[in-house]
Amino acid sequence: MIVPEYWARARGQGQSGRRQVTVHRYGWSDTSLVDATKMAEARVDEALQQILAGARLERRECLGVYNGADGVPIREEVVSRNGHSVISRNSYGARCLNTPNVLFADIDFEEPAAASVSLGFFVCLLAVVVGVVLFGVSIKWLFLGMVVMLIVPFVGRAVKRQRMRCLGGYEGIARSRIKAFLHLHQSWNLRLYRTPNGMRLIATHQCFDPAATEVQAFFKAVGTDPVYSRMCLNQKCFRARLTAKPWRIGISRHLRPHSGSWPVPEESLPARRKWIADYETRAASYAACRYIESLGSGVISEDTRAVVELHDQLSQSLDTGLQLA
Repeated sequence: MIVPEYWARARGQGQSGRRQVTVHRYGWSDTSLVDATKMAEARVDEALQQILAGARLERRECLGVYNGADGVPIREEVVSRNGHSVISRNSYGARCLNTPNVLFADIDFEEPAAASVSLGFFVCLLAVVVGVVLFGVSIKWLFLGMVVMLIVPFVGRAVKRQRMRCLGGYEGIARSRIKAFLHLHQSWNLRLYRTPNGMRLIATHQCFDPAATEVQAFFKAVGTDPVYSRMCLNQKCFRARLTAKPWRIGISRHLRPHSGSWPVPEESLPARRKWIADYETRAASYAACRYIESLGSGVISEDTRAVVELHDQLSQSLDTGLQLA
């Protein structure tokens, strides 16, 4: 698992003909800031030489959807370490559990697409104007086409809603997938949690290597986000959010600096700490998920028990009186 304690950033410049090339790279270390700085400088030199030789590389390393999903280590503030597990703070301020061998998987329920009637109407109106002015098409036929274009999306959504109801909704589909998987893997035990927009699963019967083919097969079978699956492979870990998303608990201000990236300049730390203090106070009244039931063999191995208990404590999943966020 790669969640470094120390981070440093280096910058280098080179000349390619008349063009100046500037490269930024991060370095990391679990031992010291000095080692992180040395790595950053070495990575800048390597990237700069490759770019000057004609390679197409990013000049800066950006934060992705899942920090670390594309190979660079998880670049987040380390809040605490619990055995082999690391609690980090993600780009929007929530605490996350990172563990090298206890399998977590979130299943997100798809949000119904909002009907963009105004946009559809505008597109249809534009089609009418273009058809009449440029092609001399009868207004009657264009009007009929416009009506059809507006109605079809509504009909499609209605059919989809009816089909989803017949299948038990997103939750019913997810449970069917889980049940089918467990039918074929009867030694497995999964703790099932409800999240604000889906489900969370923890495999408790044994530990897993994130790169194992059975893990990727499990992710695919239950419908886990492919980006999360890729992050697990690259970072050699599993991951779960432990505290509320800020916008779900009435915090509209972003974690500072705005990008929420780590590390941050020294002068930005007071504002960051103030934001975190406010966030943690509010987040204490919410749960990240709620435990529902255990499915499968019922086995909780001693190798997974401590991580499961840590997750349940920090996510407040056993407090049924808290709202999910």
